[in-house]
Amino acid sequence: MTTTRTTTRTDPMSQTAGETTERTTERTAPASDTPPDAERLRRWRMVLGADSADSTGRTLTGQDAAMDGALDALYGGGAGKKPNSRGTGGRSAGLGASAPSVARWLGDIRTYFPSSVVQVMQRDAIDRLGLSALLLEPEMLEAVEPDVHLVGTLLSLNKAMPETTKETARAVVRKVVEDLERRLESRTRATLTGALDRSARISRPRHRDIDWDRTIRANLKNYLTLPAPDAATTAGETGETGATPTGTVVPERLIGYGRSSRSAKKDIVLCVDQSGSMAASVVYASVFGAVLASMRTLSTRLVVFDTAVVDLTDQLDDPVDVLFGTQLGGGTDINRALAYCQSRITRPADTVVVLISDLYEGGIRDEMLKRVAAMKASGVQFVTLLALSDEGAPAYDHEHAAALGALGAPAFACTPDLFPDVMAAAIEKRPLPIPDKEYQP
Repeated sequence: MTTTRTTTRTDPMSQTAGETTERTTERTAPASDTPPDAERLRRWRMVLGADSADSTGRTLTGQDAAMDGALDALYGGGAGKKPNSRGTGGRSAGLGASAPSVARWLGDIRTYFPSSVVQVMQRDAIDRLGLSALLLEPEMLEAVEPDVHLVGTLLSLNKAMPETTKETARAVVRKVVEDLERRLESRTRATLTGALDRSARISRPRHRDIDWDRTIRANLKNYLTLPAPDAATTAGETGETGATPTGTVVPERLIGYGRSSRSAKKDIVLCVDQSGSMAASVVYASVFGAVLASMRTLSTRLVVFDTAVVDLTDQLDDPVDVLFGTQLGGGTDINRALAYCQSRITRPADTVVVLISDLYEGGIRDEMLKRVAAMKASGVQFVTLLALSDEGAPAYDHEHAAALGALGAPAFACTPDLFPDVMAAAIEKRPLPIPDKEYQP
């Protein structure tokens, strides 16, 4: 049964809870056993929460009551408070700062809700209830559902994490990283290999290097119809009295690939802002960096920065090591990071620099723009990504984004699924596939 729902709640977190409830009630309660009006009241009761029970006249029992309790613990009347906070009047959320109660709650929501919803509720619990400190306990980490946002939270707690927790945290991070690699690696390899091959095409190939498909298509205008064979001769040889005209393509221009070389065809520099707001981007950039580094035809460098610059290129064989080498938080000095990247460029015409940052510059703005202009003038393909995540464009410095766009480096948000196409366009020196004009300054 499909029910259309409208809610008067203005808190976006509460709306998430309502949406969660609707999806789950559809999955757990067959409409055939419940009259339409009662089912509608049941849904409204689940959406509005326990404080609205009197207005709906609906009492929840069994699994519905358990689900409602799990939702109310997070999205109840005082859910915005942090554990142990004191307030006057109103209800407070029911998780508190107790690790055992949170662990039980995590088990409950994994029982009642699908994985994608569990991840949203976990994120809300960390943000709304200030439960980050509890993630330092191994028992808590074993209970959570791993996702990119949880990895970002763990990385921000890395320096405060006790040794007893670090191994469990690495296992959680590794699970997420391996899932991302399975999802992203094959398409990234296929897309970039094709782009590298196309960028290496030559007009005077050896016979074995000819790309016959493209050569034929490029020479179709040179198609010649050949005279039909003598009818008597054809009949004598084949027993047929008719002759079919034939033709041929004259390949005036050959298209092919250059011979493979052991040296890298392109140099890739990923320059990643590791300020706290860029956590998801850091996770995805580390995974992509590891994939790119495994391709022999690419030479990949990964640089992360805040007010300091750290080159993590020697750790790219294991993205988990890369992630634990970052330090989320702190300020931002983009100019300093770009100065370091610029000093490592040896083949400008064959180099792609990808800056992943929200562009809130704490360094010298004019110098940053001059470095980008100098790199582009030398032949470097420069790409600016406001984020590399599924969330879309974050808050970013519009003035800096507009200035980069004026230099021919438009800034836009990029999803992980689009990233291979962006890199392929940069390698082939084509216009970038900007996904949505609203992200352009």
